[in-house]
Amino acid sequence: MRAVENALNITIPDNARIIRNIITAIQYVQDHVIHFYHLHALDWVDVVSALKADPRKTAQLAQSISDWHNSSTDYFKTVQAKLKAFVESGQIGPFTHGYWGHPAYKLPPEANLMAVAHYLEALDWQRDVIKIQALLGAKNPHAQTYLVGGMAVPVDPNSQNALNAGSIAFMQKLAKKALEFVQKVYIPDLLAVASFYKEWANYGAGVGNYLAYGVFEQDNISNTENLWLPRGIILNRDLSKVHPVDQAKITEYVTHSWYTYSDGDDKAKHPWQGETNYRYTGPKPPYKFLNTDGKYSWLKAPRYDDRPMEVGPLARMLVAYASGHKRVREVIDGVLKHLGVGPEALFSTLGRTAARGVETLVVAEMLPVWIGELAANMKKGDLQICNNEKWDPSTWPKEAQGYGWHEAPRGALGHWVRIRDGKIENYQIVVPSTWNGSPRDAKGQRGPYEAALVGTPVADPDRPIEVLRTVHSFDPCMACAVHVVDATGKKRAKIRIA
Repeated sequence: MRAVENALNITIPDNARIIRNIITAIQYVQDHVIHFYHLHALDWVDVVSALKADPRKTAQLAQSISDWHNSSTDYFKTVQAKLKAFVESGQIGPFTHGYWGHPAYKLPPEANLMAVAHYLEALDWQRDVIKIQALLGAKNPHAQTYLVGGMAVPVDPNSQNALNAGSIAFMQKLAKKALEFVQKVYIPDLLAVASFYKEWANYGAGVGNYLAYGVFEQDNISNTENLWLPRGIILNRDLSKVHPVDQAKITEYVTHSWYTYSDGDDKAKHPWQGETNYRYTGPKPPYKFLNTDGKYSWLKAPRYDDRPMEVGPLARMLVAYASGHKRVREVIDGVLKHLGVGPEALFSTLGRTAARGVETLVVAEMLPVWIGELAANMKKGDLQICNNEKWDPSTWPKEAQGYGWHEAPRGALGHWVRIRDGKIENYQIVVPSTWNGSPRDAKGQRGPYEAALVGTPVADPDRPIEVLRTVHSFDPCMACAVHVVDATGKKRAKIRIA
């Protein structure tokens, strides 16, 4: 959609831009909280240890870091009783394959009980706040209301079948609920857990290069530079300079991917010339042994100016911090001071996890602001949501090409399109998990996942929780880039798609 708007030089209406920003914002807030509690926290939190906690001491701990209402002794007693019944049933669902009792766990039982309680609370919370996305985008995470030229969400304060004053009030109520949970639960929990794992500021640094396309447009021009979270590149962990982003420098290799290029697999191609060919006939799953000297991944290897780049919340926060973004600098400096570490700690597994929390807070703070902008437009009679003047293909140039950039919660997302005679001739997408999970390129350069694992201590190879901590800190996309592999050929997981 953004790529086509760029190719055809379409400017979207103000309301469409604001609605897109609101959808993106609530996706960030919900996705990041889900990631922390339900996808990543159990790398640091020992669920079974929570059964040994003293609920009174847990309440004291919770009340010492936040004034969240669910912090009484009786509340934590109730949670502990539920957890005990759950564990004793032998059917512990998502906790089944946890490495409970692993020596790498460091939280005391009381902190574990507090985190488990908030894990359960977050399940209900996220189900409510994402109703903003349901109202504006219909489906999460793949919104159904985006159109080339704007949005398909009608805006009319006098209609019950459109966004109206009642819709605005509903979204503002949910935005307040979202921000309160982030301020009083997520951020205090993040700081409490991180304080026990400060050594993880020394692991998981990765490639040291960071790419952010920027997000939350402040004007309606395609691929605008006027962004609330800025666009830029950090090279070699140097926060003294933010480099501009040139889409012409983005390429992809397939040297170690299960794909082929028509003119040789050791060359890099820009997405406008990109190919996605499955004609490769060599070893691929199922295989007896993963050969990293050959082709070993379904992912291509994106590179910027022939460099591997990390994308995601850490990249966005580093670029914003180095660009002088006032609020981001305030929150990051506060987190660093609280933990007693310097800016160098950001380049790590711990920093990656903390950056996601920082981003959640600053975006949650802006969510009611953007909803207010939409309300202000409606109040003054600006109801336009789509610019459809270029929908007729007969008005298009014979040939056109464009690109669209977005920052998904996981990181930089780019679409490239080439149009000929009113039809799509080529379309290529470079997604966040492809950047982060990329295999090696023709020069042997590792992608961010691989580079981040170098030097990671592993206490028990059969229970490599340390590896999970770093890989999960990137928030891998289940659909894009997750392969469960055991070097000995032992089956570790079976996934059934209904």
